[in-house]
Amino acid sequence: MEQFVDRDAELDILADSYESDTAEFVVLYGRRRLGKSELVRQSLANRDDAIYYQAVESTAENQLEQFAEKATTQFPSLKRVRHDWELFLETLGEEDAIVVIDEFPFLIEEDESLPSRIQRVWDMELQETAMTLVLVGSSISVMENKVLSGSAPLYGRRTATIDLKPISIADVQQFFPEYDSETVVTAWSIYGGTPYYLQTINPDQPLGTNAENSILSERGLLYSEPEFLLRTELRQPNTYFSILRALAHGRRTPNEIAGMAGVETGSLSTYLQKLRRLRLVERHIPVTESPTTSKRGRYRIAAPLFRFWFRFVYGQQDQLQMHDGDTFGELVAPELPDYVSPLFERLCQRSLRAVIDRQFSEVGQWWFKEHELDVLGLSDAGLVAGECKFTSRPVSEGVLNDLERTTAEVQWSQRPPDGEPLYVLFSRSGYTDDLKRAAETRDDVQLFDLSAVISVAG
Repeated sequence: MEQFVDRDAELDILADSYESDTAEFVVLYGRRRLGKSELVRQSLANRDDAIYYQAVESTAENQLEQFAEKATTQFPSLKRVRHDWELFLETLGEEDAIVVIDEFPFLIEEDESLPSRIQRVWDMELQETAMTLVLVGSSISVMENKVLSGSAPLYGRRTATIDLKPISIADVQQFFPEYDSETVVTAWSIYGGTPYYLQTINPDQPLGTNAENSILSERGLLYSEPEFLLRTELRQPNTYFSILRALAHGRRTPNEIAGMAGVETGSLSTYLQKLRRLRLVERHIPVTESPTTSKRGRYRIAAPLFRFWFRFVYGQQDQLQMHDGDTFGELVAPELPDYVSPLFERLCQRSLRAVIDRQFSEVGQWWFKEHELDVLGLSDAGLVAGECKFTSRPVSEGVLNDLERTTAEVQWSQRPPDGEPLYVLFSRSGYTDDLKRAAETRDDVQLFDLSAVISVAG
């Protein structure tokens, strides 16, 4: 199933750059499989003034030859130009052309001088044209170091930057409009907001069947996807695999991660930093603390598919291959509520700014010793504290009572003197009658179901 959804803001940025009367330099980057190539192809539809060149891993000479072959088809004037990047770009600038170079890091790997050469021709020739140059890359480290950083030759030249992110769960739902809200949340918790992964889902089949066919089966398109991408990005990836497995199994602190992964605590930070740069792992802290000074950071896998794969596939391939029958139903389904719950909490956090009419300075989680809040929003009107339950039972008034007691433990230096807490609850399975009555009679309690979260969560 092929679909192109969302990305309206990004398409607008590209369209504005193409139509500009001045020179435009756009940098588009993001994690692999997010749809960067399809985005630029969509933006160039029905245009006759553009070159789209997708670089490959090859020699510098072959890359230049391939670009020349592609470009001269659209701009015959290049046939008279000596094969040189600067001369090509200068000539295309005279044509006010749109030039998109996809997987730009492949070019840099073979010719480290290329960013400097583009900088030179941009400064001397192209700035005075109406050309649009778009550089696209999946290697975040290369794009940041060689294009975006302050020490990069091209620093300060770009007119627009698109840091492509996964699509929202509301847009994810478009891939399977017939799934109910519970199934949508579960599907997002497995596949995330990565279009390439979502394309593997057949909306006419149950989610379990899709996951079994695409991820759990050795013939599945995504069966080796995380391993393939990690081996593409990392040298000696085995230690990273162990760390990701520890994270997928609920280890959150450096000591917990190091203990399960068999990594020295002192060297763990180097591995975690690399995974963070690849946007596969993220660090989060209690929302009341400073990210630069807090010592209570926790780590989690940012990409749902990687979390699912390292939870249910990695290290269990032999068992999956030998299993005869409903693999998803027997091996995954019993653990699914526990697996989905932390991801559901992330969705609830993302939805808070939309479902509560307040200006928040920060939204996230909070914890201290044995106390923990799934959702905590800080605002000038007071704290907004929330509990998220992805369970099969309705949420009772006892959960609200626990939420109130935990919220009283929050220490926040900027707490407004008259700001009373607002309590919000999010539930997969609804609420008991006693809690509904409490919410009806109190101004400081609000209840939300899954559909409310799906419609607004980022």
